[in-house]
Amino acid sequence: MRHRSGKEIRELFINFWKEKGSHHYPSFSLIPDDPSLLFTIAGMVPFKAYYLGMRPPEHPHAVTCQKCVRTNDIENVGRTARHHTFFEMLGNFAWGSYFKKEAIAWAWEFLTQVVGLEPERMYASVYKDDEEAFDAWRDIVGLPDARIRRFDQDENYWFMGEQGPCGPCSEIYYDRGEKYGCSSPDCGVGCDCDRFMEIWNLVFTQYDRQKNGSLVPLPRSNIDTGMGLERLTSIVQGVDTDYETDLFMPLIEHTCKKAGIRYGASAVDAGNKNDMAARVVADHARSVAFMLADGVLPANDGPGYVLRRLLRRAARYGRLLGFEGGFLKEYMPILIDVMGEPYRELVEHRLTIEEIIDVEENRFEKTLMQGTELFDAEAARLKLSGKAALLPGDVAFALYDTYGFPLELTLEMAEEQGISVDREGFEKAMEAQRERARSKSKQKKSSLSGDVYTTLENELPATVFTGYAEREGKARILALLTNEGRVEKLEKSEAGTEFEMVLDVTPFYAERGGEVGDTGRIYIEDAAGVANMEVTDVVPHGPLTVHKVKLSDAGGVGASLNMGASLGMEVSLGMEVRCEVDDERRSAIRRNHTATHLLHEALGRVLGGHVRQAGSLVTDRTLRFDFTHHSALSGEQIGEVERIVNERILANTPLEVTECGREEARERGAKALFGEKYGDVVRVVAVPGFSTELCGGLHVRATGDIGLFKIVREESIGSGTRRVSALTGMNTLELLQRTSLLTTRLMGALSADESNLLAKTEALLDETRQLQRQLQEIRVKDLTQSADNAFEEKEIQGVVLQTGKFPGAAPETLREVGDKAKARRTPTVVVMASVADQDCRLVVTADAAAVKKGVDAGAIVKETAALLGGRGGGRPNMAQGGGKDLDRLDEALSKIEILLTEQLKIR
Repeated sequence: MRHRSGKEIRELFINFWKEKGSHHYPSFSLIPDDPSLLFTIAGMVPFKAYYLGMRPPEHPHAVTCQKCVRTNDIENVGRTARHHTFFEMLGNFAWGSYFKKEAIAWAWEFLTQVVGLEPERMYASVYKDDEEAFDAWRDIVGLPDARIRRFDQDENYWFMGEQGPCGPCSEIYYDRGEKYGCSSPDCGVGCDCDRFMEIWNLVFTQYDRQKNGSLVPLPRSNIDTGMGLERLTSIVQGVDTDYETDLFMPLIEHTCKKAGIRYGASAVDAGNKNDMAARVVADHARSVAFMLADGVLPANDGPGYVLRRLLRRAARYGRLLGFEGGFLKEYMPILIDVMGEPYRELVEHRLTIEEIIDVEENRFEKTLMQGTELFDAEAARLKLSGKAALLPGDVAFALYDTYGFPLELTLEMAEEQGISVDREGFEKAMEAQRERARSKSKQKKSSLSGDVYTTLENELPATVFTGYAEREGKARILALLTNEGRVEKLEKSEAGTEFEMVLDVTPFYAERGGEVGDTGRIYIEDAAGVANMEVTDVVPHGPLTVHKVKLSDAGGVGASLNMGASLGMEVSLGMEVRCEVDDERRSAIRRNHTATHLLHEALGRVLGGHVRQAGSLVTDRTLRFDFTHHSALSGEQIGEVERIVNERILANTPLEVTECGREEARERGAKALFGEKYGDVVRVVAVPGFSTELCGGLHVRATGDIGLFKIVREESIGSGTRRVSALTGMNTLELLQRTSLLTTRLMGALSADESNLLAKTEALLDETRQLQRQLQEIRVKDLTQSADNAFEEKEIQGVVLQTGKFPGAAPETLREVGDKAKARRTPTVVVMASVADQDCRLVVTADAAAVKKGVDAGAIVKETAALLGGRGGGRPNMAQGGGKDLDRLDEALSKIEILLTEQLKIR
């Protein structure tokens, strides 16, 4: 078997399937468009909507080499031969085109004829009842019966979930030889030893599993395959583990050189530990770089938490090898050399990646030593005590909260010392921080240099939210922030001064899940007077709620509400405040939020089960709902959606809000919404008999509180995604009043009634368009008749340049004049300029003879329009553009002569 690089194998795979007619998609982002996943974990994830029937495939079959991240077995990374957090999955996919016979035959062809694996060392497994796959391996490929193994559902059947697409699968194995086997007489395909290695899984998605467990054939049969590039490369290169391939070894060799160690040292107590550390650093360096390249930033939740966890785990293993200071960014040049092609994002974002790594690693460096000392001291105490070696939960929490140790890192360190961790105690200490909401709000400092909010999150207890039941209440100030950062107090500030405040308890809802934050007022009262502060916005930062406030004119710090006199009052940490939410605004938000749930369900009922939420915005004025759908809604469909929603509103159904486990919520049919991450305990909002969703937002008590629902706009916002905007309550009444008033005025102006208003309006528009055409014809005729005098002519390199100014002429008029001017000369270029409404317009047209000589009207307009402060372009024979810098019109016309001369010279 010929030795091949990992890069070569990747290219061979893609080219092989392209030759079979598959469309090649470059790797999709590690961040999937799927609210159920943190990362892209398999090659099929980007195509999930195709398998679910949510939208039609762009191509009948495809091939990818997909970047993937999995962290469910992170503790095994570095310990085993093939566990990774980041890996590349080779995959070919088909939707209703080729199926089992072709997939099996082509997979065999690629492995044996293209890659060169020895056929006699290969085996296949199939689902026990899949005769079609068995026959394909035996009759088409020619694999002996003895090398085709039948397994049951646990081994050779794939399910997307408890319900939905599923099907049997067939796995391809490679016999690496006896030296990788075990002593069991039953050693063979399916054995846990390393001899028979699974290299490729072919999934035949052909059924739709129903709620009762029955299997219904899908309208079309699909193919979904996956093969780890690293694993295949290890076989081709004849090495024992994935880490010894050329995809990893350059990174490992750098680690060994830096640490002064030799990879694969024979000393068990030293060498194996060093080897593991080198593998961890190599694996995590890849993951961190690719996550950052795809826009993930370090955070305390979501993908950012995984990134931070991997980076810190790598940093700790580097310290175990003796590294001091930041070192992970040293791997970027090596990684780019290995994987910069085809992953250009590593090259394009290299500086940003290196800077974030450096900042994050240095931040952890400051606390790693102190945290490690705390852990070592506690571990030593436990061993000396002679009691059960259980690290207290509060110690594990201190390591997390004060020293930045992810719990998983503490667990790993404890395992190395032979002790356990009180996870229940840790979880209790972390309870208030479990449901960290992802915040997209602006921060005081760049994520590259850290921010004040991260510090606050680690220092302060989680803000207690009371707003589900209350609209006002008392609280204490825990933090104050200005443009300069954290402060302990504010004094003698002017009205209008803006700052931020963190409280221990708040009735103010913080912006999340598409719902805007509350507004209202915060009051401070003491013997010196009253501070009256307007709350302009409320945003989450991890477990904290940050109130954006502004001192009001009605009484700022140092002023009495009653007297307006300066009392020298200050706002400081620990002071008690009184919070008051703007309840009228909140009620409008509640109406719009509940209406969004009703709209979601109604769209699904009218358009079909493929409808999924793709985003939302809920404010006091309007609601906006984005969803998956392939075409514009008809008037009838919009009307039906409105009817269903308003029917539910009139029913005045009381809402049911409960908390339960995620699995229970799923069994109840609760929808999980786009962009949201959920904890183990979720809040379920239900309109009984109609809709059930996971939601942490504010809602009305009963659907009748919404009042009235009206869709005001439906539009496309991207391929396969639509957006509906709607109004509720008094906002709907205001719209209807405006519409009614406008209709009444139109009927009066046109001497019409409601029955013939549309007909009279269309007749008037037809008459207007006819008059405009007549006027256009007259203007063109007048301009054409004076064309001889209107154009200045100049010959350039054998081409006649005709230039004219036509004040007030529209572009369409200029084009007609230009066509007539072209007919008078050849070869020719006609340039026309018009100034109207403080806007300069240019139209340049060239005849076929001029274009043949090298004239490009599009290039001419693009450059000259820029002189006018605008833009333009078009085809070589006709282009238009313009700008608003009227003073440079003559300069632009002169520039055209220069550009035309250059074009003709080049030719």
